[in-house]
Amino acid sequence: MKLPRVSTVVAAAVLAPAVLFPSSASAADAPQPAGVSGPDTASGSAPDAAPGGNGSTGSNGSNGGTEADGQEQRDRAEIQKILADPNTGPGVREAAQKALKGGAAELRHFLTVELAKNRMDDLRVKLSQIMDGGGPAVRAAANKALDNGDAAVLKFFAEDLAAAQAEDADRAEIQKILADPNTGPGVREAAQKALKGGAAELRHFLAVELAKNRADDNRVRVSQILATGGREAREGAEKALDGSDTDVAKWLAEGWPTAKASDDRVAVFVALSDKNTGPHVLEAAKKALTGTPADVARFLEELPKLRASDNRVKVSQLTETGGPAVREAAAKAMEGSDADIAKFLAEGWTTARAADEAAANKPADKPADQPAGQQDQGAQQPQGVQPAALTGTTTDTAATTTGTTGTTGATTGTLAATGTEGLGWEAGGAGAALAAGAALVALSRRRSAES
Repeated sequence: MKLPRVSTVVAAAVLAPAVLFPSSASAADAPQPAGVSGPDTASGSAPDAAPGGNGSTGSNGSNGGTEADGQEQRDRAEIQKILADPNTGPGVREAAQKALKGGAAELRHFLTVELAKNRMDDLRVKLSQIMDGGGPAVRAAANKALDNGDAAVLKFFAEDLAAAQAEDADRAEIQKILADPNTGPGVREAAQKALKGGAAELRHFLAVELAKNRADDNRVRVSQILATGGREAREGAEKALDGSDTDVAKWLAEGWPTAKASDDRVAVFVALSDKNTGPHVLEAAKKALTGTPADVARFLEELPKLRASDNRVKVSQLTETGGPAVREAAAKAMEGSDADIAKFLAEGWTTARAADEAAANKPADKPADQPAGQQDQGAQQPQGVQPAALTGTTTDTAATTTGTTGTTGATTGTLAATGTEGLGWEAGGAGAALAAGAALVALSRRRSAES
């Protein structure tokens, strides 16, 4: 059945807006009502162009804007990455934070212009800080870099800094070796020579010369111990010298301390057994033996001073109790050094005491009319101060032997002149023997006179 003409006109009127004003979707893609034909294109009519001219132009403008936005985002991400780096300097950090507050132009300007300039400024600041806290080699390299432009600064951080720090570390190690009191003369001489050189000399000393010179010094040291040490130390030293350099070093580190501690205790017992040892030495020695090996070693170091103190006490007593010659020589020794006092006790005291004994035994001048062999009761022998107990005992013994008061007086004078009185830490046997000898001499003279 054919549609009426009126229906065809109405359908065309209904479809006209969709054809004349298409949406963003093309007319070909739009769904068509069933049974409705498309627009008639045979008449030569064409759809109106979209506002704004050619559609491709609009598309190009949109792509340009997207590309610019992408570059800005990439620049911003790059700057944020720079800020996240802990090695970023303060100058770069400040400029980067300022750029992030701006737009695309500020971001791009920072990355292409400001970054390199601020980074170099930060490197120079860092170089100055390193120079202030560095050693001699670091300071020299830093000064050189600062005087030779940006390339030299970059080279300093890339190469020169590590080399200079290694040189300073070697120099510090050698100075530490020199500060060690146990460093031997061979090592010390080679180390001082190395310090006068550069990095190569310092490294060669530490890598090559140190071990060789240390081994030589160790053998010299063990040889000295062999010559001067105690019995155990000598035995250990001799055995070590027969071994390798490692054996020598090990004995010095481990064997010698043990041997020395044993020998030191023996030396203390020797000091205690010496009959001339005074009270200061005795007291200190007994205390040391109850302590550690270090206490014993310290006592032996102080032993000369302790002996000197005891010697002065001994000579001081002789200035008060000895005969005239002993007192005079003792007083002179007290004015001198410790060596003078020691020499007086070893030599001078014996000579002075002999002089006093000779003076005490010399016969007094007799009047012409006095019978031979008769001693003047008023003649007096040289007298000296002596302990009361010793004087009394000697006088009684002499009186019993001779039976005369004159002989008793002579014996007392003889004892006083010997110079042995007042020595509290010496045996009293020597003084008693001298007193007995004086009594025998007096008795012999009396018998000769009577005959």
